Amino acid sequence: FPPPSQFSGLLGTVYRRGNLTFTRDGNSLISPVGNRISVFDLKNNKCETFPLATRLNIVCVGLSPDGSLAILIDEEGAALLVSLIGKCVIHRFYFHKPVHSVSFSPDGKKFVITKDNVALMYHAPGRKREFNAFVLDKTYYGPYDETTCIDWTDDSKCFAVGSKDMSTWVFGAERWANLIYYSLGGHKDVIVACFFEENSLDLYTISQDAALCVWQCDTELDGLKPMPPKDAAMEKNAANDDEEFLEEPKGEEIHGKANPNEQEARHKVKYSRVAKYFFNKEGDFNNLTAAAYHKKTHLLVTGFASGIFHLHELPDFNLIHSLSISDQRIASVSINCTGDWIAFGCSGLGQLLVWEWQSESYVLKQQGHFNSMVSLAYSPDGQYIVTGGEDGKVKVWNTSSSFCFVTFTEHNSGVTAVTFTSNGYVILSASLDGTVRAFDLHRYRNFRTFTSPRPSQFSCLAVDSSGEIVSAGSQDSFEIFIWSMQSGRLLDVLSGHEGPISSLSFNPMKCVLASASWDKTVKLWDMLDSWRTKETLILNSDVLVVAFRPDGKELAVAALNGQITFWDHENAMQTGSIEGRHDLQMGRKELDKITAKQAAKGKSFTTLCYSADGQSILAGGLSKFVCIYNIKEQILVKKFEISCNFSLDAMEEYLDRRKMTEFGSMALIDEGAGDDDGVAIPLPGVKRGDMSYRHFKPEIRVTCLRFSPTGRSWAATTTEGLLIYSLDSGLIFDPFDLDIDVTPSNIHKTLHQKEYTMAIIMAFKLNEKKLIQEVIEAIPSNEVVVVCSSLPDLYVEKLLEFLASAFEISCHLEFYLIWAHKLLMLHGQKLKTRSVRLLPVIQFLQKSIQRHFEDVSKLCEWNIYNIKYALAISQQRGMKRLAEETSVDEDDLDSDSDYLM
Repeated sequence: FPPPSQFSGLLGTVYRRGNLTFTRDGNSLISPVGNRISVFDLKNNKCETFPLATRLNIVCVGLSPDGSLAILIDEEGAALLVSLIGKCVIHRFYFHKPVHSVSFSPDGKKFVITKDNVALMYHAPGRKREFNAFVLDKTYYGPYDETTCIDWTDDSKCFAVGSKDMSTWVFGAERWANLIYYSLGGHKDVIVACFFEENSLDLYTISQDAALCVWQCDTELDGLKPMPPKDAAMEKNAANDDEEFLEEPKGEEIHGKANPNEQEARHKVKYSRVAKYFFNKEGDFNNLTAAAYHKKTHLLVTGFASGIFHLHELPDFNLIHSLSISDQRIASVSINCTGDWIAFGCSGLGQLLVWEWQSESYVLKQQGHFNSMVSLAYSPDGQYIVTGGEDGKVKVWNTSSSFCFVTFTEHNSGVTAVTFTSNGYVILSASLDGTVRAFDLHRYRNFRTFTSPRPSQFSCLAVDSSGEIVSAGSQDSFEIFIWSMQSGRLLDVLSGHEGPISSLSFNPMKCVLASASWDKTVKLWDMLDSWRTKETLILNSDVLVVAFRPDGKELAVAALNGQITFWDHENAMQTGSIEGRHDLQMGRKELDKITAKQAAKGKSFTTLCYSADGQSILAGGLSKFVCIYNIKEQILVKKFEISCNFSLDAMEEYLDRRKMTEFGSMALIDEGAGDDDGVAIPLPGVKRGDMSYRHFKPEIRVTCLRFSPTGRSWAATTTEGLLIYSLDSGLIFDPFDLDIDVTPSNIHKTLHQKEYTMAIIMAFKLNEKKLIQEVIEAIPSNEVVVVCSSLPDLYVEKLLEFLASAFEISCHLEFYLIWAHKLLMLHGQKLKTRSVRLLPVIQFLQKSIQRHFEDVSKLCEWNIYNIKYALAISQQRGMKRLAEETSVDEDDLDSDSDYLM
C-alpha cells in the first residue's frame, strides 16, 4: 500500500454554528465547521480546513490582533489555543462551563471570555515564553443572568459586556479611579451586541427585540484616572491574603453593583442615554439575532431570525439598505477591517455568504447539504467531486479550491447515488423520487430525465465505460432498469432478483453489470447478450454493496454478516474473504439498551471502494472508522478515525455513568428547549416559539467511499461532511518548464552521449522521480563536481529536494552524500540569499542525513566495541600463555639446580 494518507480537507460543510471572524488583512474568513475551522481565502478563491479538531462542536472563535493565534472553544468550555501560521494546537484549557463569547483586547495583551454571569480576563498568550498559556488576571461580577457579548475600547482600557438580564456593564481592564464598573439598563429583552464608538467611551447597545440605545459618556478615554498607589496597594494586599490558602491564584475579583449609592458614584464616569431607535416599526419580525459594527465607517449590520439584514449608518440611524438573504435565522455577522465585506452565517441550512454592500454583490455564496450526504463520485481527471444528499441536491465541488461551483435542485426527494460518465462532462444521479437525471457540466442543465414505466424508488446507479448505457436499481419493484444515454429510451427491464436492489457496478473493461440484492445473490448481466443473465453468485447473507477492481478481473462483495468476499467472476469462484465485523468498532448510542460490542454483531460494511492500483480496498459503514485492507494478504492495513466529534451520536464505546439516573438516561430529557433557537418561555402562561422543536444528535456514519483516479487521495461522505485524505498536496505528474523535445528517449540519448548536466535538466523538466534517479545514479562519482558547478541555480534547489527524498529510500549513501556535499560547497553562498524559501528543503535534507548518521554511528560504535573486546580477549589469552610459559621455564630451572646438588 502507498504511504499513509492524512487529513487534507473538509468539503460539503461551510458553516455549522459559532461566530464568523475575518483575518487581520480582511481577505480571509474563518468559519467554524463542526469541531474544525475552515479558512476561506476570498482573494484567491480557496478554502482550507485545518487538520486539528476539538472534542465537541466549536461555539466561539477569538482571533488575536496580529492574526497569528486563535482561541477555539467548544460546547462544554474546552478551549484550544491554535497557531494559524503553523496550523497546530499550542495549548489546551478547560473553562468548566459553556462559554458564550471570547475577545482579545486591541493591544493583544489580554483576552476576555464570558461564561455564566461572569466575565473572566486572562493574560493573552504568546507575548513571552510561559509555562501556563492562560493566566487569570481578573474576574468581573455584575450581571444576574448569563453574559452574551463583549466589546473593547480602541486603547484596551475598558470593555463592555452584555447580558441576558437586559443590562450592559462597562468594566475597566485596570482599576481606574473614576471607572471600575458601570451598569446600563434601558432594554426590555436580551442584549445581543454592544459596541464602543471609535476612540471613545460612548456606547451602542442592541437587544433581541430590535431596539438600539445610544449611550453618551461624560468622560473621554484620556480622562480615565489611574487608581492612587495607596488604594491600589491596599486592594492588592487584600487580594493576596485571600490567595494564600489557594493552590492556584484566582486573580483579582471585581464585584459590580447595579445601583451604587451616591458616595460610590461621586467623581465617577457617568453615562446618559441620548437616543433609542427601533429597527422594525411594522412589527413583521421582532427577533434580532446577530449584529456587527465597523467603527471607522460607523456602519451597523443587524441580522434577524427571518433571514433579513439591515445596514444602518450611526449615530443618526440612517438606513442604507435592507435585504433578505435567506429564509433561515442569521446566526452570525462579521465585517472585515476595510468595512467593504460583510459575512453572514445561517446555521439552519449551513449557509455562508459574503456580501459587498457598496456594489450590492456576493463575494462568496456557499451552502453545504443541510441533510446527510449519501453518495459521491470523482471525475475521471480527479479535479471535481459530485455529491448527492438527502436534501435532494446534487452539488459539484472543485478539489483544488474546495468550493462548490454548481448545485442542481431538480430532484424532489433524497438523492441515493451519483456518478460521472467516462468523458467527465456528464453527471448522473438517482433519486427516491423515481427519476434518474443527467446533468451537463458545459451548460449546467438537466438535459435527460430517465423514468420507469411504473413509479419506482431508485436506490443505486451505474453507467458503463462508454457512457452510453445507464442502469438503476429499484428498492420496491426488485427490478433493474436499462436506458440509452443518447435517446433517453428505456432499453430493458432486468428482473430475477427477489429482494430490493442494493448496489450496481459495471465492469470497467467489459459491458458486464453486477447487481447485488437483499435476496443473498449477486447477478452478472452481459449487456451485449440478448439473454442477459450470465452468472449468479450465491452468498450466505443479504448483499449490501458490490464493486469491480479497476482492471475488471475481480469483484468485491460486502454482505450483512460483516464479510467482504472476493470473486473471480469469469469462473464464478470465490478467491478470498475478510471478516470485517470486528474492525468496524461500533460506538454506543445514547439511547441504546445494549452494549456497543453486542450491537456490532449485527453491523456490516455499507460501502466499498478499490484503490487505484487494485491492491487495497477501502470499507466503511455505520461507524467512525474507515478500514483499509490488503486484498492479497487479507489483513487490515490501517483504520482511519474520521471524526473525534462527541457532539455526534454513537461516538463513545461506553455510556457515561454520570448521565445515568434512576429514571434513565439524561439524553431522554430535552435540555435545549429553552435555548435561543428553541422554545422561549419568558413568563408562566406566555408561550412562543415552536413547541415541537427538539435538539437531536446526528449519528456518525460513513455513507460512501471513493478513491481518486490519480491514486493520491480518497474521499468519504460522512455525517461531518465530505472528508478528503491525501498522500500529498501535489499531483502525480507535475512537469516543469516542459518543451516538445523533453522525452524519456531523448533523456536516455543525452545520458548515453555523456552530456550529464543537460540530462539532469531534462529529467527535472519531465519531473518523473524514477527517471531523475536513473539519470543521477548513471553519472560517475568523479564527474559530480563538474556537473554541480555547471548546474543552473533553479535546478540546484530541485536537486537538493530530490536528494533529501532519495536519502530516505536509497542504499547509495556515500554517492548521494558526495552530491549533497559538492552542491552545498559550490552553491552555498547563492543558496544563503534564498534561505527562507529553502529552509524546509535544507531541514528535510538535514533530517535524512542525521538519521543515517545516527544509524551508521551506532553501527560503528558497536563494531569498535567488538574489535576492542576481541583485542582485549586476545591480549588476555596472550598474557595467560606467557605466564604459563614463564612458569614452565622456572620449573625447569628448579629441577636443573636440584640435579646439580
